[in-house]
Amino acid sequence: MSGLLDSLPPGLDGHARKAAPGVDLAASPMLATLTDRRDFPPGWIFERKLDGIRVLAVLENGRVTLRSRSGRKLDATYPEIVDALAAQECADFTLDGEIVAYSHGRTDFARLQQRMGLTRPADVAASTVAVTYYAFDLLRLDGFDVRRLPLRTRKSLLRRSITFAAPLRFSTHRNEGGPELLADACRRGWEGLIAKRADSAYQSRRSGDWLKLKCSQGQEFVVGGFTEPAGSRVGIGALLLGYYDEGRLRYAGKVGTGFDRRTLLALRHALDELRATASPFADRVAERTAHWARPRLVAQIAFTEWTREGMLRHPRYQGLRDDKDPADVGKERPAPGAPR
Repeated sequence: MSGLLDSLPPGLDGHARKAAPGVDLAASPMLATLTDRRDFPPGWIFERKLDGIRVLAVLENGRVTLRSRSGRKLDATYPEIVDALAAQECADFTLDGEIVAYSHGRTDFARLQQRMGLTRPADVAASTVAVTYYAFDLLRLDGFDVRRLPLRTRKSLLRRSITFAAPLRFSTHRNEGGPELLADACRRGWEGLIAKRADSAYQSRRSGDWLKLKCSQGQEFVVGGFTEPAGSRVGIGALLLGYYDEGRLRYAGKVGTGFDRRTLLALRHALDELRATASPFADRVAERTAHWARPRLVAQIAFTEWTREGMLRHPRYQGLRDDKDPADVGKERPAPGAPR
């Protein structure tokens, strides 16, 4: 036992209750809401928005378990994270955080993708992609569920309960933010910021207490097919993208940039295995060389804006995501949100 919960101030000690198993707490992470808000009153903190994959980490009964946002086990893919957590003096916790890979000093999802999906020890050991786990929240500590504690208190407990050395890092925050802080983040090449209400509880759902402030447009899309390559191009010409709206896969356009030769060939192989005889889209897709696929793959796409017709403008492929359920992919719409 770390004894850290004994230091809770009067009035907060009753917020920590006996916890369910750590893997149960990790089943439904708290999600942020996209916003176009830029001015915030006191009482909000601001963290860096990382370009990686969400991972909840559990140490319980001497065993570490890593879970993706969709609940998939990732222990074999990131053994260095497992080892670092297993070596902690604190022996019972559930963390929320993000695994990232760096390229030229910036988090790079495309580079991280080279590690995603590797499970054979020999393949993992041969990979040159180093990863870092940024922990930003604490759900369980010493057998107690601490999700009802204020965020600022949870972060203080997190910082004191874990020894942060590579490949583990604590996600720091600023106590004030606004347009200037976001502009600085964008100049640094960051994805953006996450604004969080400092006194908020951890809720296993999407909440307005956590808000995404993005430097540029980008989100996940479901792949519903592809076009044939032309000229000297191999594999595919473009991916056909969509998102779910009231159970229907709506067409959002195609993306034909952001690929290298190896990626084009790998995507063609994966999509050939998912080939379908009919379009999965609810809308008409006017592509002469279209091949349809069962909507099982999720791609991360950057773009400049949505057109009036509801299509993506200047989309760019960034990689596949294996931590998101295609059925959960919808069109992200900014929510201004009212100050609280």
